[in-house]
Amino acid sequence: MDKQLFDLGLERRKSTLGDEYVENSLSRATDFSKEFQSFVTEYCWGAGWGDDTLPPKTRSMLNIVMIAALNRMHEWELHLRGAVRNGVSRDELKSLITHLTIYCGVPVGVECHRIANRVFAELDATENSK
Repeated sequence: MDKQLFDLGLERRKSTLGDEYVENSLSRATDFSKEFQSFVTEYCWGAGWGDDTLPPKTRSMLNIVMIAALNRMHEWELHLRGAVRNGVSRDELKSLITHLTIYCGVPVGVECHRIANRVFAELDATENSK
């Protein structure tokens, strides 16, 4: 393991997905999955997201489209939340969903809207309770 890439990855992962989610993922890792969690943190988040050529907002926008194209909706919800955290506006997200609907199909666009509506309702409720 490259400690420097892991540490950078951990910082980027927490910045996008939130401290609580990342800490839970790492603490719940089993003997079977601990190495995988380290790998994802170092490789995806350290080497990938740690490259400052593209800003986090742009990476989030790319992920929204790619993950939808792969129809990995559990991960899509996670990255939708990350996109919001990285400054992607609701109007931008709406446009991304329209764009991916055109190229990936209506069913995935419908599912993205279903998830986004639920997530935005949760975020709005949290914001209104403050």
